[in-house]
Amino acid sequence: MKLTFALILALQVSVCVWAQDWPEPDKELVEKYEGLKAVFFKRLVNAWEKAKEAIQPAIESSTTGGEAKEFFEEMQKRPRVESAIKIIGGLASELEPIVDKARMALLGAYGHYLRPYVGEHLDKAITNIKPVLDSVLPQEG
Repeated sequence: MKLTFALILALQVSVCVWAQDWPEPDKELVEKYEGLKAVFFKRLVNAWEKAKEAIQPAIESSTTGGEAKEFFEEMQKRPRVESAIKIIGGLASELEPIVDKARMALLGAYGHYLRPYVGEHLDKAITNIKPVLDSVLPQEG
């Protein structure tokens, strides 16, 4: 209960910081950010799936792997774990608008204050690293 109260208090203080007006981000910047974010998550999901495919046979064949799987299945059935998962899911859904507002404020601040100075260099760096990421961490399997 104390932790929940401290979290709510911290969120109220952080909301006060974000209450001031920040510059609105350009539509083009938001679209570019959303595209890069989507590609990044595709890369992460693909890497996770590949790692899971590579590790799963070794885990299933070992005796400790089966025991670990049983332990985690048993943990998921416990009421405390189920309630903790529900609480964390609820907090995530409650925090989503705050995170979106903060993200848009940061994009606006970047677009207004930093992009004129570092935008070209950052764009070149992203463009140059894409081929490396495509070979190491591809978007699609």
